[in-house]
Amino acid sequence: MITKQDKNKARLKRHLRVRKKIQGTAERPRLNVFRSSKHIYAQLIDDVAGVTLASASTLDKELSSDIQNGGNVESARKVGELVAKRAAEKGYKSVVFDRGGYLYHGRIQALAEAAREAGLEF
Repeated sequence: MITKQDKNKARLKRHLRVRKKIQGTAERPRLNVFRSSKHIYAQLIDDVAGVTLASASTLDKELSSDIQNGGNVESARKVGELVAKRAAEKGYKSVVFDRGGYLYHGRIQALAEAAREAGLEF
């Protein structure tokens, strides 16, 4: 039987494998995604300086009134739009997408496509 801990260990191994190859810079930050069962989080990270440039999640006050359940595709879409809007406000147009070891499907895909439609390039 496969447990949740085993699945998360496998995801972390995939995440480390992906992180060897991609790095966010000041010109092209990394769009990192973290997914829990109830919420989804997205951050723009400059790995060279080690700082978070912008972030959005289903816990944000801007979205909490619109979202009933933070763990579905529709809420992920709204988080993608919000993180793209915040990135544009700070002058970032091009990013590197870090799916965090998750499959590019469902909530991760919805967040990425919404961010693309809102103006981010990756």
